[in-house]
Amino acid sequence: MSIPVTGSHASSHATGTLAADAVGSLVQSVDWIAIAPAAIPAAVALVVLVADLFLPKEKKALLGWVTIAGLALAGLALGPLRAGHRKTFCLTTDAGECSYAADHFTVVIQLLVIGGALLTALLSMHDMEKYPAGEYWFLLLSSAAGAALLPASRDLATLVVALEVTTLPAFALVGIKRGDRLSSEAALKFFLSSVAATAVTLLGVSFVYAATGTLHVASIADGLGDVQPQLATLAKVGAVLTLVGFAFKLAAAPFHFWVPDTYVGAPLPIAAYLSVVGKAAGFSGLILITVIAFEPYADVWGPVVAVLAALTMTVGNVAALRQRAGFAHSAVRLLAWSSIGQAGYLLVPIAAAAYSDDPQHQIGTTVAYALMYAAVNLGAFAVAALVARRAPANRLTDYRGLYASRPLTALALAFFLLCLAGLPPGVIGLFAKVAVFSSIVGTGPAWLAVVMAVNVVIALVYYLRWTALLFAKPAAGPAADTGAAEGTGTVSGAVAGAVAVAVPATRTPAPLTAAIALTAVAGIVLSGVPQLVLRYASGALL
Repeated sequence: MSIPVTGSHASSHATGTLAADAVGSLVQSVDWIAIAPAAIPAAVALVVLVADLFLPKEKKALLGWVTIAGLALAGLALGPLRAGHRKTFCLTTDAGECSYAADHFTVVIQLLVIGGALLTALLSMHDMEKYPAGEYWFLLLSSAAGAALLPASRDLATLVVALEVTTLPAFALVGIKRGDRLSSEAALKFFLSSVAATAVTLLGVSFVYAATGTLHVASIADGLGDVQPQLATLAKVGAVLTLVGFAFKLAAAPFHFWVPDTYVGAPLPIAAYLSVVGKAAGFSGLILITVIAFEPYADVWGPVVAVLAALTMTVGNVAALRQRAGFAHSAVRLLAWSSIGQAGYLLVPIAAAAYSDDPQHQIGTTVAYALMYAAVNLGAFAVAALVARRAPANRLTDYRGLYASRPLTALALAFFLLCLAGLPPGVIGLFAKVAVFSSIVGTGPAWLAVVMAVNVVIALVYYLRWTALLFAKPAAGPAADTGAAEGTGTVSGAVAGAVAVAVPATRTPAPLTAAIALTAVAGIVLSGVPQLVLRYASGALL
């Protein structure tokens, strides 16, 4: 027998139906395969954190191998995403509006991020007795998870959260050398610059949301194209503030001041991580907000990014050129300033995208250059970590005559430096620079191409100067100068230099050897198929 629903019971039934429909409209399906590259490092981070509570001190090394295995599994999870057509966390009212997209752009950046984190883990394995293992691996995995999420983010809320998840563990890693003054100072500078960047970015995002009423990057472009007149100024200010915030994160000049001291104070593997993974995450976010979200304002952000590119590459290369070989940490400082100069090159195709009717090629050029830079720069840091085992001050003069004691290591470093300079046999470096140069010629401002050409010549000087040191005759003279530079005195410096030359090469830890070998192989493979990388990286983004 059916009982008719009347009166208050009918009203309650109708309300319940509406509530059920509302709840149903909020339910979303999750594509676990699509989010696996970001989810796996996050899950392994929790496993490492919990396991650290129960493992005895002599078993802590297992945490490093668990980290490496987790990152390798995350890399394998990219295989099913090669087609680049998966999306998830989409609005139930509009399936085209999604917060997570695994397109070709995302897959390449995630490959770079996960590969960079894996190599960082390998670089760290030989020196873990100096750091709390559980904290170190947890922070590294957490930062890698955020960096893997960032290129897949398609709304500003997810983008900002991913950027902060990448950054916050990173400055904790910078300051993980407890009791070390340089490490604490580096972490403080990194933290303050990060907080300032976050505040500016959030203010800009809030202005953009107020003007457009949406956070999805594709919808923001539509909203900015038809913004109400009374909100036009608010939208433009929001776009500018968001760009400034990302310029801080990317260490683009004049917001680069924190980089050299941070790299010197941080553990070398973390400096390598920041130079590659942190930069890749920041650039992917910059591409998403400029090329997609702020596309209607291309006539504004295009010239701004072009000026930032010119200023960044010039400041970085000129400062790298002025590094004194005999000063403490001069090798790391040169790599730090070099990374700023390389960031300027990465900005060039993004600026060119503002002047192009089809920015796919320009964005593919940036991604391909970032992949090349990641492989060879991580290799250079790996060799620096090896030399630091014998010469903790890591001066450029400590590399004099490296070929005599470690010929394969010297040849690997020479290859990495020539790739960064864009000279044969570093074919991938030459190809990447030509691709970046061609992206601006005939598309963007001609003056930027001239500035880049001048900077490439400047960079040749300090890269070749370092390369020449590797094959120079070993001598105690340079070490004497470094002893004076560090305040140890000329005589003691000379003795230290003589000892450094006389000491035979020690056995290289297997993880460190693997890191150098993997980066060298990656550079050689990329040199063999550079066009393939560019073609895939230019896949579907828009």
